Amino acid sequence: MAIRTREQFFAGLRDGRRVFYRGRRVPDVLGEPELHKAASRSAIAYDMQHDPAHRALAVDEGDGEPCSAMFRVPRSADDLLRRSELIERTSAQGGATIVLKEVGTDGLLALLRVLEGEALERATAFFERCRLGDLALAVAQTDVKGDRSRLPHEQSDPDMYLRIVDEDRDAIVVRGAKCHTSFSAYVDEILVLPTRAMRAEDESHAVAFALPVDTPGLELYVSPYLGGERNHFEHPLSSRYSIVESLTVFDDVVVPKERVFLARRPELAGPLAVAFVDFHRFTAVSYKLPLVDLIVGAAHLAAEVNGTGRAGHVRDKIAQLVRWAETVRGLAQLSALRSAPDASGVQVPDALTVNMAKFEFAHGYHAAIGKLIDLAGGLLVTGPGLEDWQDPATRARLEKYYAAAVPAERRLGVMNLIADLCARDFGGYQSVLATHAEGSLEAEKLQLLRSYAPGPARALAERLGRIAP
Repeated sequence: MAIRTREQFFAGLRDGRRVFYRGRRVPDVLGEPELHKAASRSAIAYDMQHDPAHRALAVDEGDGEPCSAMFRVPRSADDLLRRSELIERTSAQGGATIVLKEVGTDGLLALLRVLEGEALERATAFFERCRLGDLALAVAQTDVKGDRSRLPHEQSDPDMYLRIVDEDRDAIVVRGAKCHTSFSAYVDEILVLPTRAMRAEDESHAVAFALPVDTPGLELYVSPYLGGERNHFEHPLSSRYSIVESLTVFDDVVVPKERVFLARRPELAGPLAVAFVDFHRFTAVSYKLPLVDLIVGAAHLAAEVNGTGRAGHVRDKIAQLVRWAETVRGLAQLSALRSAPDASGVQVPDALTVNMAKFEFAHGYHAAIGKLIDLAGGLLVTGPGLEDWQDPATRARLEKYYAAAVPAERRLGVMNLIADLCARDFGGYQSVLATHAEGSLEAEKLQLLRSYAPGPARALAERLGRIAP
C-alpha cells in the first residue's frame, strides 16, 4: 500500500471519527456533500500518483516499493526544487490552493530535524509508517491562545494552550484545542506541534505527538466557510475546489508514549515550531505559484475580452503583475538554491530567502487583486446568474448586450472566473490566507531580521565611510 488510490484513501475515512459540521455530528464525512467535495479535491494527491502525466514527479520509485514523493527527505538543493515543483503542480491540479500531503510532510521533516535520542527513534518510526502507508496528515499547531498578552502558563484558563494534564508510564493525557487545522476532517492522522517558544514555567504546554483521527476524546468542529451549493457558471473555481479547516479539541485524550515526540521539554518547543515553519513557508510559496500565475492569466483575459489590451495603463498594470509573480517565483527557487543541510542531514531552504518570497507574495497580494478588479470592471458583481443564462429569451438579451471584443459567453466566463477569485467568498478566503496563512506579515518580517547577518554590510559601510569599527 505504499501508494494508495483515491478509493483506498476514502476507505480510511470511515472510522467513527467525531466530526461536527453546522451544529451536528457527521457520522460519515463522505456522506456529507460539502465535506465530500473537499475530500474529493484532496484525493487529487492520490490520483496524480497513478496518472502517467504526473507519476514521474509524484512517485519516488527508489530501490524498493514505490512511495509518494512527498515523503522524500530532501538531501540536496535539487531535492528541494523537485519538492517545490511537485507542490506547485499539485496545487495547479487542485485549483491553485494547497491540496493535502504538503503540510503533514512539513511537520514530519521538522521532527526529524530537531529531535534526538529516543524521541527521534519514535519520530523516525512514525515517519516510516506514514511513508509506507501513504497516509495523509493534518498538522495542528496553532493554539487558540486566549489572552495574547499572556504566556501559556499565565492564562486564566490553562486550556487556551494544549497541555499535559496527566501522565503515567505508558501514556500522557492532553487537554485543550488547536485552531485553523486544515484537512483535519479527511486525513488519517493528526500531528500536533508546539505553536511557539516556551519558558520553563510553560513545560506542561510543551508537547508534540500524533494520533489517528478516530482517537476517543478528539473532536473536530469544521468551519462552514466555503460551504454551500455553487453552480459552475457563477463559481467556476469554488464549485469544484474547496478546503475545510477545524477547531480541533482534545478532551482529555490519552496519547500512548510511543506516539509522543515531545513532553515537558520547553527548550525544544521553539526550535520545533521554527523547524516546521522553515519548510511550511517553502511549501507556501510553492503552492502559491499557480495562484499568482492565475492572477496574471486572468488579467490578460480581462484585457482581451474588454478590448483594452493596447491601453497604456492596462499594459502597465499587467507588467506590474508579471513583476510580482516572477519575483515570488524567483525567490522561491532561490531559497532552494541557497539551501544547506543542517546537523540532521536534512536539506533546509534558506530562511532569509524563503521568508522574502512569502512576504513578497503576501505584501503584494491585495494590490494584485486590486489591479485585477480594476482591469475587469464592475461586471464582476453586476453580471447575470446561471438561471438567466439558461433561459432562452433572457440569454438572447445577455448575448447581445454583454458582447464586447469577444462574444458574451467568453466575456462572462472570464468575469465569473475573476469574480470567484476576487469578489466572492472564495476570494475572501484567499485574501485572509494571503495575510495570515503560514505566518503573518509581522512574523515573516521578524524571521527576515533573524535570518539576515548584518556583519558584512556593516563592515562595508564602516570601511567606505572610514568609520572606526
